[in-house]
Amino acid sequence: MSPWQELEAERERICKAEMAGLFVADPQRAKRFSVTACDLLFDFSKTHIDDVILTHLLRLVEECGVAGQRDLMLKGYRINSSEDRAVLHTALREQDGQQRFVDHVDIMPEIHQTLATLRSFANDIRNGIIRGSGGCIENVVNIGIGGSHLGPEMACRALSFCVDGPPAHFIANIDGAEAKEVLAGLNPKTTLVIVASKTFTTLETMTNAESVRQWLLAGGGSLTSQFAAVSSDVEKCRDFGIAPERVFGFGDYIGGRYSVWGPVGLALMIAIGPRRFQEFLNGGNQMDGHFATAPAAQNLPVLHALTGIWHNQVCRHRARAILPYDRRLRRLPAYLQQLIMESNGKSVTRDGTAVSYGSAAIIWGEPGTNGQHAFYQALHQGTQVIPCEFLLAARGHEDDLSHHHEILIANCLAQSEALMTGRQPGGDEESHRGCPGSRPSTTLVYPQLSPSVLGQIIAMNEHSVFVEGAILGINSFDQWGVELGKEIALSLLGSVGTDTGSPPSSGSTAMLLDYVRQERSALAPS
Repeated sequence: MSPWQELEAERERICKAEMAGLFVADPQRAKRFSVTACDLLFDFSKTHIDDVILTHLLRLVEECGVAGQRDLMLKGYRINSSEDRAVLHTALREQDGQQRFVDHVDIMPEIHQTLATLRSFANDIRNGIIRGSGGCIENVVNIGIGGSHLGPEMACRALSFCVDGPPAHFIANIDGAEAKEVLAGLNPKTTLVIVASKTFTTLETMTNAESVRQWLLAGGGSLTSQFAAVSSDVEKCRDFGIAPERVFGFGDYIGGRYSVWGPVGLALMIAIGPRRFQEFLNGGNQMDGHFATAPAAQNLPVLHALTGIWHNQVCRHRARAILPYDRRLRRLPAYLQQLIMESNGKSVTRDGTAVSYGSAAIIWGEPGTNGQHAFYQALHQGTQVIPCEFLLAARGHEDDLSHHHEILIANCLAQSEALMTGRQPGGDEESHRGCPGSRPSTTLVYPQLSPSVLGQIIAMNEHSVFVEGAILGINSFDQWGVELGKEIALSLLGSVGTDTGSPPSSGSTAMLLDYVRQERSALAPS
């Protein structure tokens, strides 16, 4: 039988077993079903994976040629077949002396030159050499969406404890309320604006950029000294008013949701400084080295991906909760939501055939302990089993409030324990108190959140996504499904204000547009 067939057969056996009983039968289970890499400990022992299941999962890795596909990616082959592109975001965090080739050209000199230019620019901002019309730069506004927003925002929130430069603020949503709220407390004469759009054509980003430009100029700011861009189209940036030396580009081998390591991370570099940003890159590079060399059975990203494959594709648990017990990682669930669902939320394989075992899980989450008082009820007693992924630091950064962190640790460990053990009700009259238990969870533990540890966590998840996609035969590096809604939105845009635009294709959309136009007219200022 194929590994998939073996896993299907074993699921019927193992999922009838009480998870807590697996620890009774094997006192060494926790050590045998966990792995360490760099500064991370990944514990997947509180799942139904046993030796037999793990053997079949590792067979999947071998039979699907994951190691070979990994090597092709790292060597610069065009593994993004639908867009005919290489996938080399790992090159952004390579160390000096390494070489990485795309079409027989070593791309590392260009990458190192770009990083050197970014460091110089960030230092000039931080040291007051580059100034606004009103003096030193006091705040940075990053305008982008998707990968040009989620990565740097998540990282800035995560590393807020080491921000010693102008703090970053983020505008992504086209809803004008976001721009209004972000700009409300800022001085247009001392605010640096970074417009992050690879093509410099993204509708939401460019609309927000134009509005922020008007705000800055109306308030006495300087477009030439207070605007920069992360883009590959220097001419469009010049037409907007941004000087070429303020435009930082990157190659098409860097996908948007994998781009926080380079120019897209400029706001982060300004906030925490080039030295700490390099620590972030080094952490990612350490995980790259582990992923590239460790055997599958001891490879953290591989085992992380296989746990997800077991839960989603085999056990049919279609959602996954990301639960960081670290408030600074509060944007990590949203970041991983894009990374996983945009990468592997596909219905066809690379050769155009249907995906056989389902694709990306539904990713959602909230920091602990807030989530405990919101949705954990459903995790413990609901009818749908939702695998949980806990993240926990052994030590926080608030030494004067260390007892808070002790409570946080106790809560995190208690939740995974409770999901596993459950609780038997005392009698029929107390059936509402029962928790079924045997609900799977994993825990990722690290010493303390730092730029390096954050780099390791992100890189681990990137590689886990790659492994999952390789096993499913999916191209994890395109996102054609995102384009359809954009195309329809552009065709409808002219119909919002009047009925002269392209007619909607459905009666529902036509009815909704009629209602919106009527209400907009009724609420228009007289």
